[in-house]
Amino acid sequence: MNNLCADIGYRSINHEGEQLCGDHVDIVEQDENSSVIVLADGLGSGVKASILSTLTSKIISTMMANGLPLEDCVNTIVATLPICSVRGVAYSTFTIIHIKNNTTAEIIQYDNPKVIFIRDGELFDYPREEIYMGNKKIFKSLIKLQEDDIFIAMSDGCPHAGIGLAYNFGWKWEDIAEFMQTVAAAGYTAKTLSTILVDQCNKEYGYKPGDDATACVVKIRKREPMNILFGPPRNRDDCNRMMSLFFSKEGKHIVCGGTTSSIVSNYLGKPVKASLNFSSNGLPPIAEIEGVDLVTEGVITINKVIEYAKDVLDENKLYDEWSVGRDGASMICRLLFEEATDINFYVGRAVNPAHQNPDLPINFNIKMNLVEELSACLKDMGKRIKVSYF
Repeated sequence: MNNLCADIGYRSINHEGEQLCGDHVDIVEQDENSSVIVLADGLGSGVKASILSTLTSKIISTMMANGLPLEDCVNTIVATLPICSVRGVAYSTFTIIHIKNNTTAEIIQYDNPKVIFIRDGELFDYPREEIYMGNKKIFKSLIKLQEDDIFIAMSDGCPHAGIGLAYNFGWKWEDIAEFMQTVAAAGYTAKTLSTILVDQCNKEYGYKPGDDATACVVKIRKREPMNILFGPPRNRDDCNRMMSLFFSKEGKHIVCGGTTSSIVSNYLGKPVKASLNFSSNGLPPIAEIEGVDLVTEGVITINKVIEYAKDVLDENKLYDEWSVGRDGASMICRLLFEEATDINFYVGRAVNPAHQNPDLPINFNIKMNLVEELSACLKDMGKRIKVSYF
């Protein structure tokens, strides 16, 4: 088994005046090393398009993840999609990226813009086999994966951007590919790359999109373990066992909480060097312990990390805030969201009397809720999560 994994991120904007997006992305994990990603673009925009694209992506991803052949998936879509009363057709285009055992990618494309493939920083013109299913012309490709391979799937709202504004015929596929080749060189995550592309499309539309636009990016990268320690153990006799397990793990180590950092300091025999530099957003300052990659305050900082995590999974509007911030929450976000693929939580169950103030928000009262909430967000980002309680 190789040490690769797929970082997957997507972003959409709606047609101006529409509450629902006519594009839909669905991701189904077959196992820890295989995923089916489907980007579907429904005919038109609004409610009808949303129904068409949602059904298409759900049907294809579920059937393919269960090992059914592509022809069965296409036939099921044809038989299932509702007929548009205006145009008299049931129509949704789609792009499928099937990651198999993190070693190969099967790409299947029907009427969506061609998937952009970047390898070693260069645009790569991969072979495409033309096949017919009924009256549908479908392109199929099989690519052996390498580290840092990037696949960019998009709906036709991306190359349509700027028609009649910046361009006569829209933002050409070749220009989008060159734009993304330049951006990808910075090493951004899949989510950030998809956000950059869609935000640029929105700009080309003059911030009044004439079509739904969606970008889905798959980036192949090496697995990167990360370890986070949060809170002292319920039983003080477990301190050494908790510390030895935490520091024996490969990868970077993050320590959250004042009491927790004191326990780490005693275990390592290294002092805690506190900082008095408060951040502009009012978060408690970070500290330093030799042998630890990052030391932060606990509950308030993690609560802020969860706020950022929810935004990443939604519109990613706060990226500019946490991607450069020097506060503890921003630094944790960069480590967990951008670097880590496998995250090990070591959570102490000791009750901190300072967190039992009834005037505080309820999520401050129960530390376990914070861990569960953050774990759920990270899982939705595609991270492998393991939580150990003490």
